[in-house]
Amino acid sequence: EAPESFPPLRKEAAVRVLRGRMKGIQGHCNSCYMDAALFSLFSCTSVLDSMLFMPFPLCDRNVQGILRDEIVNPLRRTGFVRAGSVMHLREQLTDKGQCSSFTNAEKDPEEFLNLIMQQILGIEPLLKLQSGDQEQDCYCYQIFMDKQEDLVVPDVQQLVERSFLSSDLKLVEIPSCFIIQMPRFGKEYKMFSKIIPSLELDITDLLLDSPRECCLCGEVATLEC
Repeated sequence: EAPESFPPLRKEAAVRVLRGRMKGIQGHCNSCYMDAALFSLFSCTSVLDSMLFMPFPLCDRNVQGILRDEIVNPLRRTGFVRAGSVMHLREQLTDKGQCSSFTNAEKDPEEFLNLIMQQILGIEPLLKLQSGDQEQDCYCYQIFMDKQEDLVVPDVQQLVERSFLSSDLKLVEIPSCFIIQMPRFGKEYKMFSKIIPSLELDITDLLLDSPRECCLCGEVATLEC
């Protein structure tokens, strides 16, 4: 018998289920990078639910079952995932990956996403980026940028646009899912004390060869600054 599945939390239901003490994913033994990634990917959106159900040719059923039944469904049903469930997933990732420290060390979220999406679940890359003549595929985009004095409390839209501009990047096509990793924060230094979430992201100016309007006359632009 297939276990019961729960849809992502929306609006009032999200507030009711996820707000308060003992909510979210319980942290343990440097799991914060994975806890935050899993919460962001599955608590309130279904865009990656194919990871939980589709019979991918290279899919590892055991890891898929743990992710679906021990983490995502409890999170959507009760708003809480115990640390032991995440550790169960980390143990499986340690067995499947090339790294032996998934159970005790802090990792980069991109390393976790690449392992679980590419090597374990066999998902095609979500993003196609182009810089100059070089095109690359990836699963998420990490914001890299220098400190800018005019950005005190930026929103995600501003950070993505400036990061793409400074790195001379364009999206080759509209992504089905756009996973964005915020600027790195260390223990001694934080680039921004706060970042305002952008509830919608306008990627018009980030798309390669996309028609854009002139900022002066409103007609289709022929030049880009």
